[in-house]
Amino acid sequence: MDVIARAWSKAVRTALPGPWRAGAVIREAVGALLLGGLALLIEVASRSGLALAMGSAVVLLFLLRRGLPATVLVLTSVACGFGGGPLPLLICAGWSAGARVRRVAVLAGSFTGGWTLMTLFGVLKDAGQVPVKLIVGFSLGGFLLLAVLPALWGRYRAQRRALMDALSERNEQLLRERAMVAHQARLRERHRIAQDMHDSLGHQLALISVHTGALEVDRTLTDRQREAVGVLRLAAVTAMRELREVVGVLHDESSMAPSAPVAGAGAAGAGPVVVAGGVDGIDGLVASSRAAGTVVSLARDGERRALSASAGHAAYRVVQEALTNAHKHAPGAPITVALRYEPDALVVEVVNPAAPEPVGARPGGAVAAVSGGQGLTGLRERARLVGGMVHAGPTTEAGFRLAAVLPYEGAETPAGAGSVTTDAGADGARETDGAWETGGAGGTDVAWGVRGALDGAPLVGPAPSRRRSPAIGCAIGGIAVLLVLLGLLIWGVVGFVRSAQDSTVRRTVYEEVRLGTPEEEMERLLPPGSDFFTQNLRGTGPTPPTGSVCRYFLSDHQSGGGWNEDTAIRFCFKDGVLVDKQLYQAKQ
Repeated sequence: MDVIARAWSKAVRTALPGPWRAGAVIREAVGALLLGGLALLIEVASRSGLALAMGSAVVLLFLLRRGLPATVLVLTSVACGFGGGPLPLLICAGWSAGARVRRVAVLAGSFTGGWTLMTLFGVLKDAGQVPVKLIVGFSLGGFLLLAVLPALWGRYRAQRRALMDALSERNEQLLRERAMVAHQARLRERHRIAQDMHDSLGHQLALISVHTGALEVDRTLTDRQREAVGVLRLAAVTAMRELREVVGVLHDESSMAPSAPVAGAGAAGAGPVVVAGGVDGIDGLVASSRAAGTVVSLARDGERRALSASAGHAAYRVVQEALTNAHKHAPGAPITVALRYEPDALVVEVVNPAAPEPVGARPGGAVAAVSGGQGLTGLRERARLVGGMVHAGPTTEAGFRLAAVLPYEGAETPAGAGSVTTDAGADGARETDGAWETGGAGGTDVAWGVRGALDGAPLVGPAPSRRRSPAIGCAIGGIAVLLVLLGLLIWGVVGFVRSAQDSTVRRTVYEEVRLGTPEEEMERLLPPGSDFFTQNLRGTGPTPPTGSVCRYFLSDHQSGGGWNEDTAIRFCFKDGVLVDKQLYQAKQ
């Protein structure tokens, strides 16, 4: 019983899909009663004897059209083959099928099958009274007009509604993505600022530490002065430690954000941060280190060539980080900075030997070098984003060597290859001299989309593929239906005129023929006839001679009878000769 109940419940939900709110129930009930009553009236007027059955069927099919649109269309077409009562329902069935049937094959099959069955039953019902060609023509024209045209309009409305829903959903998605892009841009900018703080401020604090360390070993200072210098040095080291802790927190928070196609974007509502330094700024770094009492040599080799802004800044940061590390881990050791312009890339190399004395051997106690572990990681990322590489490691003399290879053109990495900074984006987009440059498919759209998101403008993503408007297909189908209807109309008018001519006899022919004329001769004088016009004339007029076969025609001259009377001509034949002819007024 449970299986039967579940099957019945599923069948009801399929045939009568909800939701059934009060408005929907009233609308469906009123529509069913109106169409059922109209079908009843049409069948009563046509005296078909199927009025009650047609009315009930129309009510039931109207209620089922939402859940079973294809089935209702076929059944309504079959009912139209028996009578004209279901014709108004055919409009609703065609609309529902066009709007609700998604599969084109099912839709085409239901319409083809519906018209075929309607025509077949119409031929079986009226073949003896109306020519088959006329039945087929009227059936096709009526089906196209009452079923196919509403179906095309319903399908257009359904596709347009679906398209608008999809566009609304996509717009909401773009708004969400714009908010995400702006948030990620802020995180990326935070990471970039943290990296610059590490590189720039850390370098300056390292120089302060080196200067104070040199003062601590100055024998000309008093104990009070040396104590003050020690406090200053300890404060510098503490500030560096706290700086690295803050940088680590900022780096961790920004790295939690998912990789996004953000390139060259500053914080939301602000423009890109201007990056300082470059190959020309390396001289200043060397001068600052020399002022701290460290021996630093700078050598340039090869013909100098122009670098992109990103590659030049990366070179500056490499030298800055190498000098900072040398001051912290090998104070007092000489440092060698070399810039070699190779044919395809700039090689930056900074080398220092081991420290002449341990760091903690100076007066004031041992103070461990502060290292946050972010410097070399940031340098590798900067070099990778411009298409270069960084190598760092100890030398054979127990020193340390930091080298970077930076190409002149600064080739960007592909999308999604790593984190994003101001120099270059994951989609190959970067900001150079205030202009957006992109590399890779979709880079331009993404870069401008990010900038639009940051400025509060609508997000512009990759150009969507062009979709054909649903109105085009429906319009083509509607035009085709109208052309077919026009052709059927012309064919019907021509057929009507020919049938009228075939069923009409001139009055002069009627007056000239004589009784006893052979039937073969009469065949040459009379038109072929048409049952469409003369069907109602059979059995009218005076009683024909016994055993005769009569043919009925309309007269070309209609006398002034009533609106339901025609002037008829009847010829009766027996044994191959004309035995009777009559001219009379016949009621329709």
